[in-house]
Amino acid sequence: MSAMSQARAASEDRPQEIVERALQAAQALAGCRGCAVLVEHSGATNLRWAMNGLSTNGVTSGQTVTVVVGAEVTGGIAAGVLTRPEVGLAEVPELVADAYAAARAAAPAEDAAPFVAGEAAADWEAGPGRTGPEVLAEVGRGLGEVFKACTAEDREWFGYAAHAVRTLWLGTSAGTRLRHEQPTGSIEVNGKSHQRSRSTWIGQATRDFSDVDVLALDAEVRTRLGWQHRKVDLPAGRYDTVLPPTAVADLMVYVYWSSDARSAHEGRTVFSRPGGGTRVGERLTPRAVTLRSDPAHPGLECADRVFTAASSPFASVFDNGLVSPATTWVDAGVLAALPTTRHSAALTGLPLHPAVGNLVLDAGGTGSVDDLVAGLDRGLLVTCLFYIREVDPMTLLLTGLTRDGVYLVEGGEVAGAVTNFRFNDSPVDLLARVRAAGAAQPALSREWGEYFGLTAMPALAVEGFNMSSVSEAS
Repeated sequence: MSAMSQARAASEDRPQEIVERALQAAQALAGCRGCAVLVEHSGATNLRWAMNGLSTNGVTSGQTVTVVVGAEVTGGIAAGVLTRPEVGLAEVPELVADAYAAARAAAPAEDAAPFVAGEAAADWEAGPGRTGPEVLAEVGRGLGEVFKACTAEDREWFGYAAHAVRTLWLGTSAGTRLRHEQPTGSIEVNGKSHQRSRSTWIGQATRDFSDVDVLALDAEVRTRLGWQHRKVDLPAGRYDTVLPPTAVADLMVYVYWSSDARSAHEGRTVFSRPGGGTRVGERLTPRAVTLRSDPAHPGLECADRVFTAASSPFASVFDNGLVSPATTWVDAGVLAALPTTRHSAALTGLPLHPAVGNLVLDAGGTGSVDDLVAGLDRGLLVTCLFYIREVDPMTLLLTGLTRDGVYLVEGGEVAGAVTNFRFNDSPVDLLARVRAAGAAQPALSREWGEYFGLTAMPALAVEGFNMSSVSEAS
């Protein structure tokens, strides 16, 4: 059978039947100590444009099957985990057998645990979520108007819009049957003018594009490009800085990704306590900021169970199906919890708090970026951050670049554009230097939005943001 024919045949098999066939095949294996099966169906549509014209568009779909098999080996239980694309019912037994063989050849898994028990969810029998060009129809119409305006004003628009729906079905040998449907979307615009000597970026996360106003995005692009009429040379140094929600998301996602309990317990992160253990219970900042995750947060809804195709410090394949409820990570400035698996919770002595797929920061503010700029006597307004990398895990010192516009603020107003900078700062230390904050709003991280797009962040005005050197990057 050709690859195309095989993919077509696999797509005609119901994910629920694939799950059941895999569990039956695993049950027949001597020495098998449980199984979990995860089927993922992904559908996506996108629209791209450049130089005031549409360039490409497309619709894609695909499906993968992951099988996790526990096998009895000398010294304990080992896990065999295999993921393959476009697997049909006929190929399921072979996939299970190969996963079992991998488990038999592996060392005991330190995170081995009984597979999660449960019942069939109410929507278990539902099909995959769908997306298509119709989701982006209003974006396309708005782009037509924007392109006309840009051509008349000697401006250019580059960018793309994308919408995806990821549907997961999970079954375990202990009886769990779960389904989760996750829509995500984003639009990113790079605006340029004056022979491309001026450049700015704006991005927005969305679930279904009903809240995307292309003309409003263009109005913001036009304003930011206009701010660049005056160029001001500034040296590197520490500046009071307004960070918009997208830049705050860039930093807070990195905080979250650096917060697993085991690494902290082993003394390898900023959340490690000198002398051993973690900093849970310690105050990180005098400001009453709260960092939390909630699967039911309006507009950021995500899975309230563990769905994972691989083990990591944040998830165990044995935990598939485990409830992952709302959790407050930083409570009014105090480190309240760290993400744990069943294994790392037992190892560290911390409560079980599975990771959640969204992140919300509340710094007690109610205003906007414009309000924070109006309250700044002299400092900088950043558009976004880029190419962020870790320098020191023990302080979570990060380095990266500003991009597509850094603006000088004088007397509460934008006075012109300055050069881009390389920055060196720690987002954990930064939380202690917040002097004002806006209201949390859905925010698309420019650096990490592709991997972690469900965030709500406020704009922050921070003291002494460290612009360590001047950068020629645009």
